[in-house]
Amino acid sequence: MKKHLYVFLVIIILLIPVLTIPASADVGPKPSVTVNIKGLEQEDYYITLLSKTDSTGPWDVNNEYDSNNVSEKIWDKFKNYKDEDGYYFIGYISDCSENDTFIWSYYPPDDFKILIYFPQTDKFIISEKAYDKYAFDSYYTFEATELKIYKNYDYFGEAISLCCRIVLTLIIELAVAWLFFYRSKKQVLIILITNIATQTILNILLNIIRLKQGDIMYVINYIWMEAVIIIIEGIVYQKLLCRYEENSERKTHPWLYSLSANLLSVICGFVIAIILPGIF
Repeated sequence: MKKHLYVFLVIIILLIPVLTIPASADVGPKPSVTVNIKGLEQEDYYITLLSKTDSTGPWDVNNEYDSNNVSEKIWDKFKNYKDEDGYYFIGYISDCSENDTFIWSYYPPDDFKILIYFPQTDKFIISEKAYDKYAFDSYYTFEATELKIYKNYDYFGEAISLCCRIVLTLIIELAVAWLFFYRSKKQVLIILITNIATQTILNILLNIIRLKQGDIMYVINYIWMEAVIIIIEGIVYQKLLCRYEENSERKTHPWLYSLSANLLSVICGFVIAIILPGIF
């Protein structure tokens, strides 16, 4: 019992820095729309998203020019533009001539058209139809020659990331199981099956939450979901692991194992998220 308790205490000590990281909703990530522009690499141009509604966050159809990062002449061009479908210019403009990437990172419109202005020819082009903010961070590619937008969210990369997280969790769970003397083939199989089931469901749900609501809600839901996983795994281990103990005289602690293994996976997850943010 003492050996198992020592393992648990070490994990708790490692977890303290993670639990004490300060958080503030004011500095948390906000929804964004990113548009990569193709076909205008040699052009000077400005971009905005015309909104279906007349305001979103601090952006409003009645906003006046306030020494933005564009000249007042450019501002007036967008301000006076009239869309045939009734979409509004609500005050955000970006000069994308150098990097061909438009980013609206603070309260972008949910339903929008892309409007591009070319100052050298005094002409506009606009997307043929409207598009939506489909995710917390929405990514599009705008083909200027076709006046069409394509979603380019990295679903394949997210799937690879999900698999990496599940594999990492399995490795950690088995390593901690070895420390708790759960080493028989049947015990290892029970741990593998249980974790593949719980971690697959957990990570799919968290991926959906991150896609729709962003990193803050991801972390908040991750905490209570992880607590549920600890309880579920504790119940399963309590019922099954002890049946296949190789040394019947050794007292096992399935609940302590479930708690220790999951806390350690949380620690490793936070550490890896800092070192390799693409995986998490």
